[in-house]
Amino acid sequence: MTLKKKILIGYGLSFAFMGLVVALAVINLVALGKATDAILSENYRSILAAENMVDALERQDSGTLLVLMGEVEEGTALFQKNEAIFLEWLGRAKDNITISGEADLLSAIEVDYASYQQVAASLAALQADSGGLTYRRMIFPMFMQVREACISLRNINEETMYAASVDAKKVAHNAIGSTVLVASLALVVALIFSMILAERIVHPIRRFMEASRHISAGDYDVQVPVGGSDELSRLASEFNQMATQVGRYNAMNIEKVIAEKNKSEAVLESIEDGLVIFDLELKVAGINPAAWRIFDLPPVEDPGLRCGDIIPDSRLCDLIRDTVETGWPPTMPDEQRVISFQHAEGAAHYLFSITVIRGIERDLSGVVLLLKDITRLKQVEQLKSDFVMAASHELRTPLTSLGMSVDLLLEHASHNLAEKDRELLLAAHEEVHRMKSLVSDLLDLSKIEAGRIEMEFEDVPVATFFEHMQSVFKSQMELKEVAFVSGIQGDLPLVRADANKIAWVLSNLVSNALRYVNRGGCVALMAQQFGAHVHLSVKDDGLGIPEEYQARIFHKFVQVKGQEAGGSGLGLAICKEIVRAHGGTIWVESVPGRGSTFTFTLPVVGAGNLMT
Repeated sequence: MTLKKKILIGYGLSFAFMGLVVALAVINLVALGKATDAILSENYRSILAAENMVDALERQDSGTLLVLMGEVEEGTALFQKNEAIFLEWLGRAKDNITISGEADLLSAIEVDYASYQQVAASLAALQADSGGLTYRRMIFPMFMQVREACISLRNINEETMYAASVDAKKVAHNAIGSTVLVASLALVVALIFSMILAERIVHPIRRFMEASRHISAGDYDVQVPVGGSDELSRLASEFNQMATQVGRYNAMNIEKVIAEKNKSEAVLESIEDGLVIFDLELKVAGINPAAWRIFDLPPVEDPGLRCGDIIPDSRLCDLIRDTVETGWPPTMPDEQRVISFQHAEGAAHYLFSITVIRGIERDLSGVVLLLKDITRLKQVEQLKSDFVMAASHELRTPLTSLGMSVDLLLEHASHNLAEKDRELLLAAHEEVHRMKSLVSDLLDLSKIEAGRIEMEFEDVPVATFFEHMQSVFKSQMELKEVAFVSGIQGDLPLVRADANKIAWVLSNLVSNALRYVNRGGCVALMAQQFGAHVHLSVKDDGLGIPEEYQARIFHKFVQVKGQEAGGSGLGLAICKEIVRAHGGTIWVESVPGRGSTFTFTLPVVGAGNLMT
């Protein structure tokens, strides 16, 4: 038998018991209705007839008294009218004989009323009897006899109605008792059957639950007993097959997991970069040998090892903690992602990156720290900077002499030269000055990168920079018909900066914007505070910068192809180093054909993150 049939049979029996209770209730209600109908239909008409007969008889007696008082016509009419009414209700009472003895009583009423009619027939003779002796001796006794008979008819019908009411109450009590009894029996039987059926259904489910717990614990040999042919039995058979397949799959997967684990460990050990895996509590969940060497620590198997135990730089641990709390890795420029460690052979520099590990539900499960050794790159960069500085310094003196010679020739001998020679001399003059500017920029950049440039920090209002830019570039903007606007959002605090260096940065950015903006365009200076920094922006609606150049535009000698304007390609690199020396960052946002916005940050006074 299927589970569905078992459930249907259980519900069917419950419905059968409910039907039995309903049928019994209907039978009892019908019996009670019949008893009530007997009370209302059988006896009520006889009582009504008796009441009307008494009323008509009393009105006839009133007519008799009117005749005795001399009102012959009025009394006779009243007597005759109520005589017809009395006979009508007497006939209705005779048609509704339902009680034993009621027929004899009606016959007696009919005989007595006929005698009453004969006695009261001679109303005129009654008038002559001034003393009323005839009325008192003959008519009134007959009237009372008929009236008492009518009242007796009413009384026996009322007694019969009361008896029927008592019987109806008994029927009602019996109906209630039998209905409650049958309903209680049906409820008990249904409850017992439901408990038995529920146990038969739940018992196999308990076996499934117990087997599931065994499988969760890794016991794949568990089997659920199969008995019967219902759905639960078929489910048990399928469950056993599933457990067997899962056991086989688990055996195969264990080997695969072990192989993958060994492969992952081999990959980690072969990676030359340092790699550390942290859990959500900043405990070390995995670390490769290169990381142990970077931290200058012997490999240890300590499950409680935390970030601060292996990384001496608290700033890096704070970044990892922020990543765990926010669920997103930090976004910062490359120059801020460099960390240095001191070893016996000297300082080592590493470029770190933080990556989050997410589970199947995209929830955070860990953080990976990668340390890439850039010590060699730093050394090469330092050698390059030293070479550039030395070469620039050595070129400055001969370039100065060469420039002076060319200037003297232009001043004293150019009028004796041919036109072609004069053009060559002018070209040489321009190239010498361009080379001197390039050498000067290289020297400045090298000094800034080496940290040998002097910074004179002071508290400066941002409005001072904007006013200076307005005065310096006013004539150039008007000459090119370019709108030059500035805007400061809110009441900005003072910034901690070297006013001359920041003015140089703004001048470079504004001159670049003016160089690439079209006639009739717009250049805007904007400033807004964000936390402990003020963001200063130079925005234009010129050509814009292609996306592939936006990440490299601040590197040395990088210029957008097709937009070269005769510069050295060092201006933005110098701007970047100056801003970095202030503890800020600089970036560009640009859409080709719609203009560019260069933004850099300066710390507000009292931020405590700047060297003085």
